[in-house]
Amino acid sequence: MAYFLQIAFAGIALGCIYALIGLGFSIIFKASEVINFAQGELLLVGAYVVSSAVFDWHLNFIIAVLAGVVVTVAIGLLFERFVLQHMIGRPVFSILMITIGLGTILHTAVIVIWGSNPIPAAAPYTITSGFNIGGIHFGLNDLLTIIVTIILCAILFYFFQYTRYGLAMRATALDQEAALAVGINIRTVYALAWGIAAAVATIGGVFLAIGSYAMDPTLGGAALLAFPAIILGGVDSITGAVVGGIIIGLVQDLTAGYESHVAGFLGAGIHQHHPGRR
Repeated sequence: MAYFLQIAFAGIALGCIYALIGLGFSIIFKASEVINFAQGELLLVGAYVVSSAVFDWHLNFIIAVLAGVVVTVAIGLLFERFVLQHMIGRPVFSILMITIGLGTILHTAVIVIWGSNPIPAAAPYTITSGFNIGGIHFGLNDLLTIIVTIILCAILFYFFQYTRYGLAMRATALDQEAALAVGINIRTVYALAWGIAAAVATIGGVFLAIGSYAMDPTLGGAALLAFPAIILGGVDSITGAVVGGIIIGLVQDLTAGYESHVAGFLGAGIHQHHPGRR
């Protein structure tokens, strides 16, 4: 039972990372009905900026994370402002291709700036930090991943339910023409969606990088593993993205723990470090 609970705990933590990535997909889709295939590369850039800020610029970890968020949010806002706004009214397929192009550019930029070899992930604690209860190891990184995900979900819930801009985004998601008719600035809504999605992606990328010990340009591939989460929970459902992410994480780690050959089929290889943390 302890082994099962250990795997389940690790799976929930992994699922929370997928949930954070999935949130970015869902937020942008709710606002613009566009799936952002550059989400993984935003995650990648954010994680690399945080690592550089800690090891090269010698910044405090929290400040480094903020720097990573600022960079990815800026990329998201600039892309939305100077590219996507000119694509309004174009076929959805064309916009999807544009986001794939952004992902390719960001991926190439990471390789040009940082190289293709693995680099250490920035963390304010060691990967083995944590405590044991009843034979179960509660890793600090896993605990913080779960706690931060809960906090971010609570903030987003409040934002979408009770703030002016959150309500504007919900109205736009329901009916763009009606939102325009009542004076909602659609461009502001789109920009806000991209900014929030980029920030959430960075935070998810930081936790994913810490859990992986080191990172390389393939880190952004986690977004592909998070994509089934939003399909499972509903592309336009923020709650569904969270629930779907946790389900995918649990299934992935449970299969990794009990049937490694099945886990490989599901893509669990990206998180093979989990068994070592139990």
